[in-house]
Amino acid sequence: MIFFPAIDLKDGQCVRLVQGDMDQVTVFGDDPGAQARLFADAGCRWLHVVDLNGAFAGRPVNGAAVSAILNAIDIPVQLGGGIRDLATVEAWLEWGVRRVILGTVAVRDPDLVREACRLHPGRVAVGIDARDGLVAVEGWAETSEMTVLDLALRFEDAGAAAVIYTDIGRDGAMTGPNIEATTGLARTISTPVIASGGVSSMDDLRALQAAGGDVLEGVISGRAVYDGRIDPAAAVALLDGGDQRC
Repeated sequence: MIFFPAIDLKDGQCVRLVQGDMDQVTVFGDDPGAQARLFADAGCRWLHVVDLNGAFAGRPVNGAAVSAILNAIDIPVQLGGGIRDLATVEAWLEWGVRRVILGTVAVRDPDLVREACRLHPGRVAVGIDARDGLVAVEGWAETSEMTVLDLALRFEDAGAAAVIYTDIGRDGAMTGPNIEATTGLARTISTPVIASGGVSSMDDLRALQAAGGDVLEGVISGRAVYDGRIDPAAAVALLDGGDQRC
């Protein structure tokens, strides 16, 4: 499994929200490039980045911060937030983002997602953010009528690189991930699944590995890393099959 440390960007700063609420924000740093280097130096093999302003605006907002991250590290970056058309997909990929994450548009315009997957094989992931089992959109501000499984199955044959599944109720709340729902999804669909939301300790990583290490591609964590509850180097070692006592 891959450990994906998260950098969430708001107004150019590294922040974390509680359940996607822009009014419940904690700033962890004002130098995204330096933060990215810390993760790379710790041995992380991927970086997960979200343009929070972009997710609400429906267009990229934190371009300068993303550029600083890309210039600071050599490890691949997956990026989500405000990517709603093919032109934006292609622009980010040309900038050097390895993989774009399409969330709201996966609900609103599935044909666009299919076309993006066709044009850029292996470089498009589908972000599925769930509130009580239903998919949330527009920066989690709205909840659709679509279930997580229905959305995931919609792209089974599209060639998406991964599904990033986030339980909104757990995100930033430090209450532990929704292991049952995440591993259940991973065992139902053929697209690789990355777990996100509520991962708050090394024990959570061990639990995810024990329950779904054979089917999950990886796990994302943000607040717990900044709070010091998860050491990135130890997390990488654990999920790579190293010392289980990390």
